Amino acid sequence: MNSEKTNKAINEFEEKDLLPLICSAAAFRKEEHLRLLLLKARSLSVKSKKLYESLLQNYLFTGYPSAMISLKIFREYFPHSNKNLLEKPNLEIFSERGIRNCKKIYGNKFSKLISNVEEFSPELSEWLVLEGYGKVLGRKGLSLKQRELNTISVLCVLKFEDQLYSHIKGAFRTGSNKQEIENIFKNLKILESNEWTKFGMKVLNRYLKEKGIE
Repeated sequence: MNSEKTNKAINEFEEKDLLPLICSAAAFRKEEHLRLLLLKARSLSVKSKKLYESLLQNYLFTGYPSAMISLKIFREYFPHSNKNLLEKPNLEIFSERGIRNCKKIYGNKFSKLISNVEEFSPELSEWLVLEGYGKVLGRKGLSLKQRELNTISVLCVLKFEDQLYSHIKGAFRTGSNKQEIENIFKNLKILESNEWTKFGMKVLNRYLKEKGIE
């Protein structure tokens, strides 16, 4: 890693740039970058709860081992954060929250999505709503808009094209605009590769073309 060049680039970021980048750095095990981004977040007085929630939601896409590593690093820089954030399990609340959030992101495709997933895995279909959009993405501390921006950043570096396309749609549905999404993909260059920016822009441009958005 070119530390001087990376530091210079990170110093130019604003708070709005940091959360998606922090999620992607954690997802791709760019731990030096993650540490520098957390330091920048601390210097900007970004609320530790936002950072914690961003890294916590990563476990849906990168698994427990990755989330545990990144949250352990997070605790080094924010040792007194996330007190009393544990939410008691409530399947009824998770289900209601999950259906509501899923409908916001998938719109009139919600029922089709659930049906399609149920065909190859009833368990995943149920967990998608309860675990994904109810228990995790429905937590307080981050808006659904921010969670979708975090998600597209992670899906981009993981190169899950179909899911990225769906969540670009979700980002627009939850209030993001073209410029915000473009910036997320362009900022990924900080991880010292242009491949993710190119991949993200390819999927975004495909969506924009299909929707007739300039």
